[in-house]
Amino acid sequence: MKLKYYRDTDSLYIDLVSTPSAESKEISDGVVLDYDADGNLVGIDIDNASRKIDLKEVILSKIPAEIEALTA
Repeated sequence: MKLKYYRDTDSLYIDLVSTPSAESKEISDGVVLDYDADGNLVGIDIDNASRKIDLKEVILSKIPAEIEALTA
């Protein structure tokens, strides 16, 4: 899973898997779910992200992961 924040558009994309998107559905204002050709959820796009979620902190809980921090 990858979290990609685009400062210039204030959008956050949560890439759940590397499978390409085949269909998108807006589930609320500025929140779009992307699905692959088999109907599986592959990503979440959030417009105006800084107004909808707290971007200052990301917490992984009970998830085995290697952390790679990139500073902008």
